Amino acid sequence: MFPKKPIGTLSVLILLTIAVMSLTPVYAYSEGVVLRYEMENHDVLTLQKDLSTLGFFHVAPTGYFGSLTKEAVKDFQEAHGLVVDGLAGPATLRKVQGLASNGDEKQTVSRGSQRNRESSVQMLSWFDEVKPLWNRGEKAVITDVATGLRFNVQRTYGRNHADVETLTKEDTRILREAIGGSWSWERRPVIVEIKGHRIAASLAPMPHAGVDGLPTNETVNNRSGGFGRGANLNAVHGNGMSGHMDIHFKGSLTHGSSSTCSDHQRAVERAYRSGS
Repeated sequence: MFPKKPIGTLSVLILLTIAVMSLTPVYAYSEGVVLRYEMENHDVLTLQKDLSTLGFFHVAPTGYFGSLTKEAVKDFQEAHGLVVDGLAGPATLRKVQGLASNGDEKQTVSRGSQRNRESSVQMLSWFDEVKPLWNRGEKAVITDVATGLRFNVQRTYGRNHADVETLTKEDTRILREAIGGSWSWERRPVIVEIKGHRIAASLAPMPHAGVDGLPTNETVNNRSGGFGRGANLNAVHGNGMSGHMDIHFKGSLTHGSSSTCSDHQRAVERAYRSGS
């Protein structure tokens, strides 16, 4: 029988370290991170996977924090009594990870955003797919990706891309709210809903080449957007907007140069990725 040896100081420290490590939670997310709209990293990918496990995220995880991810975060926050702001900060991430790591069953989400998450955004070619689908005179619903605001438009002109006009003064009001109140040539990621499709697009919210209230297609002066004298390209009257706006899709071209606009194409890509 061998004599018992006293446990050395080093051995005690090793045992204490193992004990502490076993009690210390291992976080899947970067310390102190706050995930928000338009971020793209591994933490976002992990968040999407965890929310999918818990039944709040219903498309393939991509690592990009788009509008669907933001709505999923808000759904989760509301369901668990957290501040509903769409930001995945430490409190939200701790709750998400805790539930996901415990293997909680998926929950049913009843908020209206559920429908949008299940309908993925499509990247469709303007010339091959969108143009034959969306005829002149037909209406569509536009969702501004940055704000989530929705308004109605009608396609009225355009060969190389879609020229559109809002349907009513209320639609124009919503559009102006989405863009901060002032018309602009800024390319904005939008989603066009037409005939059951949700298509990635880019809107330049600057009405041009028309005068509301004057005869359509007749020669007029002082057309909107600084276009001066020419054909009145304003087909929808009484909507509080003079002229039409440009909407671009994948591979669409400008009317002037008959070439793609890189700014529009980047906005189309952002709109497509917002479906994540």
